[in-house]
Amino acid sequence: MGLLNTGALAGKTIFITGGSRGIGKAIAVKVAKDGANVVIAAKTAEKHPKLEGTIYTAAEEVEAAGGKCLPIQCDLRDEAQVRAAIDAAVKRFGGLDALVNNASAISLTGTEAT
Repeated sequence: MGLLNTGALAGKTIFITGGSRGIGKAIAVKVAKDGANVVIAAKTAEKHPKLEGTIYTAAEEVEAAGGKCLPIQCDLRDEAQVRAAIDAAVKRFGGLDALVNNASAISLTGTEAT
C-alpha cells in the first residue's frame, strides 16, 4: 500500500520545485488530496503566453483539492532565493517533511560545456 490516499500525508509539508504546471502540479494536487501542506516553488508568477499555469493558479488547485498551499516565486539557480523559500515554508508550516525536486532547465550546450 502506498502513502497516497491513506491519510498518511495529512499535516505533512511537501516542498515541490517546478510545481506550477505539468508533473509537479499533478503531484501537488495528488498530495493535497491526502491532506498535505504544499509549497510550490517555481519561477512562473505571471501567465506565460504559450504555457498554462502559474504558482498562484496551481495553489488554487491544491487548495481546491483539500490541501494548504504556499506559492513561492523562486529561481532554483539562485541559492539565496532557495534559502528564502525554505525559510518561508518553515515559518508557515513549521518544517518540511519531503522534497519533490521536479524543476528543470534547458541547457543548449554540449555535455562538456555543461
